[in-house]
Amino acid sequence: MAGPTTAERGDRRQETSGPPPVRRPRPPRFRVIVILAIAVVLLGAGSVWLLYGSEWLRVERVSVSGTAVLTSAEVREAAEVPVGEPLISVDTDAIEARLRRKLPRIDTVDVVRSWPHGIGLKVTERTPVLLVRKGGNFIEVDDEGVRFATVSQAPKGVPVLEFAASRPGSATASLRRFGTDALVREAVRVAGDIPAAVARDTRVVKVRSYDDISLELSGGRTVAWGSDENGPAKARGLTALMKAASGARHFDVSVPTAPASSGS
Repeated sequence: MAGPTTAERGDRRQETSGPPPVRRPRPPRFRVIVILAIAVVLLGAGSVWLLYGSEWLRVERVSVSGTAVLTSAEVREAAEVPVGEPLISVDTDAIEARLRRKLPRIDTVDVVRSWPHGIGLKVTERTPVLLVRKGGNFIEVDDEGVRFATVSQAPKGVPVLEFAASRPGSATASLRRFGTDALVREAVRVAGDIPAAVARDTRVVKVRSYDDISLELSGGRTVAWGSDENGPAKARGLTALMKAASGARHFDVSVPTAPASSGS
């Protein structure tokens, strides 16, 4: 039996396939771009208003941490944080500069925004390692040789720096040649190298010249230290010497390879 003709097969394919699908028109690309642009503008305007114009993100409190001698009230007063202003507009660098200028006791300060309403002041104070007498008061000197505060009472455990003469005019000559600040830095470096156990008993750091520095300890004991060079070696030698000759009253580590003691 003969099969369907070519024409008949074509007619059947047309019947089963049906009409072609209708394609929906895509929205114009320009319309999408305009909508996105409007959304971005509105979002930006809203963000600006939220940060600068609204009442929600404004400075309401100032917190202070890290103080030891200074009070939180002193730090807040010196910082002059603009309470009530938008938090985003607070100049943290200016606050830091004001604190360091007005309160020299502050070594470092970190000014941070604490969203949504706070400013935090994280303070690190300078620590005195030496004291310089001035009349009836004491000037505190930190481990960088910075004179940062004057106090009426000497802090406990901080030795006093004294300039003295090993021979007539020697101290004056050293001061004139090296300057007070340079000799203070020498003494500061020596103070930083003193062993902790000895530092607790150190009452005076005496500077006769840049290479003639000595320590006066409690109980009338003394230590000839010399210059600030080889500080760690001198500290080790002094520790060993004081253990070996615990009854001695005078120790000499100015030459760290040949420490000596005397007196009883």
